[in-house]
Amino acid sequence: MKKLRIICLLIGAVQVSLAQTDKEAVTETLVHYIEGTANGEPERLKKAFHPDFNLYFVKNDSVSVWKGADYIGNVKEGRKSNRIGKIVAMDITNDAATAKVEIDMPDRKRLYTDYFLLLKTQGRWQIVHKSFTFVTY
Repeated sequence: MKKLRIICLLIGAVQVSLAQTDKEAVTETLVHYIEGTANGEPERLKKAFHPDFNLYFVKNDSVSVWKGADYIGNVKEGRKSNRIGKIVAMDITNDAATAKVEIDMPDRKRLYTDYFLLLKTQGRWQIVHKSFTFVTY
């Protein structure tokens, strides 16, 4: 019985360790997005996003789709922008995650809210979907 208890404790410790590792990996993916867009680093965006991702937003009261490749293409190497990002929320289960990120753009007086779906394949977390909206202040 004592051995079984020790084994259960070890399994629990490994699960906690894995959860922290996934949280750190999802955070790293989101930081690639935040810093890549702010610092003009399209290669970091390519690390963060799955090649087939798209962005979804509401325009004229209808859903609009922005191709991910076009979005990354708008980020020019070395062209910095005044974007201040922070991770607001994250939820991870097995190989799927959601995240909420806020991007403050003081020059435009806008606060963007990004909602992400991420999947883990081959040991790597990538954003497969982004929906966003903004408020003007």
